[in-house]
Amino acid sequence: MATSAKTSKILVVEDESMMREIVTHKLLLNGFDVKEAFNGKQAVEVWTREKPDLVLLDLILPEMDGFKILEIIRGSQDQDIAKTAVIVLSNLWTNEDILRAQNLKIEGYLVKAYFTTEDILNKVKQVLAQREKKT
Repeated sequence: MATSAKTSKILVVEDESMMREIVTHKLLLNGFDVKEAFNGKQAVEVWTREKPDLVLLDLILPEMDGFKILEIIRGSQDQDIAKTAVIVLSNLWTNEDILRAQNLKIEGYLVKAYFTTEDILNKVKQVLAQREKKT
């Protein structure tokens, strides 16, 4: 557990309630402040209001897909929002999808079917630690 005074805020954007609950639970158990969104429109609203330290982003979502969300967020005038760390958590796994997401400046791409919640947690911790070193 990090000894940092600041608890990292994580936004979990996932339309599958079971997946969202499992990931959220794992993060909460590890001391993170977790916010949730279940569709694209809600994701942008929560992201801009809460200014999370990191976002776990599904790509296939109702109302607006993850690529569109990333385009909107990366274009934000608020640099705290535009530069938010993002880990894509999706079942899309073609090279085209991965490259498209990487071009939108993500920190990681995890295919849901191949990673456990422990793997996801470790990736979140790794990205946050890298971010902390840069500041």
